Amino acid sequence: MNAHHLPTDDALRRELHNEVHARPSARVRLPALIVYVAVLNEGIRRETECQHLRALPGQENLSDAQIRGNFLRLRCEGFTLKWERHTEFTRYTIIQAMPAHATWGSHLPDMAQHVATGTPWLRAIPGKTVAAIQLAMLTEDMVEASVLDKAQQWLGEGTIIGSRMGNSAERPSHSMLLTNLRIGADGFERMLVLAPADTPEGRAGRISQRVLELETYRLMALRGLPIAKHLASALGQAENRLADITARLESKQESDQTLLDDLVALAAHVERATAEHGYRFSATRAYNAIVQERISELRERPISGTQTVSEFMQRRLAPAMATVVATSHRMAALSERITRTSALLRTRVDIAAEVHNQQLLEKLTRGQALQLQLQSTVEGLSIAAISYYVVSLILYIGKALKATGLPIQPEIMTGMLTPVVLWIVWKTVQRIHARLHTSD
Repeated sequence: MNAHHLPTDDALRRELHNEVHARPSARVRLPALIVYVAVLNEGIRRETECQHLRALPGQENLSDAQIRGNFLRLRCEGFTLKWERHTEFTRYTIIQAMPAHATWGSHLPDMAQHVATGTPWLRAIPGKTVAAIQLAMLTEDMVEASVLDKAQQWLGEGTIIGSRMGNSAERPSHSMLLTNLRIGADGFERMLVLAPADTPEGRAGRISQRVLELETYRLMALRGLPIAKHLASALGQAENRLADITARLESKQESDQTLLDDLVALAAHVERATAEHGYRFSATRAYNAIVQERISELRERPISGTQTVSEFMQRRLAPAMATVVATSHRMAALSERITRTSALLRTRVDIAAEVHNQQLLEKLTRGQALQLQLQSTVEGLSIAAISYYVVSLILYIGKALKATGLPIQPEIMTGMLTPVVLWIVWKTVQRIHARLHTSD
């Protein structure tokens, strides 16, 4: 309802204003276990996801209208579940108490069987898994001398990477992140966050959100890499075909129609690839930008003897992103080159058409000249014919007058009037020509 002293609200005002509150950070009380699953939602309807959420205890009355906002937090007995739907994937975040057997320093504790929702519910999530993480947030001292050995036992095999987070000139680090970024036998990655016991719940929630989003968007950004590798050979073949067409265009040994058919087929092939994969490359760049933003938000400080998370990711992510960007630019450059080649061929076709039109015009001009000559000849014959008929009439008239008794010699009279008749007929034709030219 609008305030009395304001104009009528724009239709999107409330929706755009509330977007900043659409996905609030969770509040996490330490110690806690966060089980996180992100699935691709292509072809998965919201109603299907809502039906799956209804299978949780106490959520039988969940309605489809409650998930229209792409975010939902459900409080169940013993855990909290956060559901978030994005353009390409849906995230399920389960926040629960840390299992008693998975204390700090334990050896590769099994946590998949202790998920509060139950393993069958997790397995039945609609979609295909793109990221699955078990994030343990523990209240432990961040003593670098002993933390790496205990983290190695907890995380399992693989090189440990990690860093202190939240470092600034005014205050020391507020937490520590440790992981090996490996998928375990249960299908989950494992991550550890160590923080003081007095860490506020809001801060713990923001830390978990940044860490989980960092890994999710890293994986989503990398989805463009297999496509870029697959397109490399196809783009090479297309570039060779374009070079061949350009050479044939230069040599002038083939017809324009043949070249045009080949060029149109190549352009259609490249445009199809651009239409099919352009969105994926754009999404890759967008996801990578989010990854860089989340890395900067961690404000890392290195732990002695380990790589920081940002160093580890950038060393492997940056070449992949460079490959995707280079492939995208390569496709755009190839499309521009095809356009320029098309312009050259079109110019040659236009010049050939102009030459052909010029030849037709010359033939038409010659035809008109011949037609004019023929018309002049016909006019001359017409003057002779008309004069012949007039002179014949005069001869008949002279014979008739002689028959009446007048002293007239019809032949002599006709001979004398013949030049006069010819001149009169010729003059009449000239006057007709003059009138026609005046009207034009």
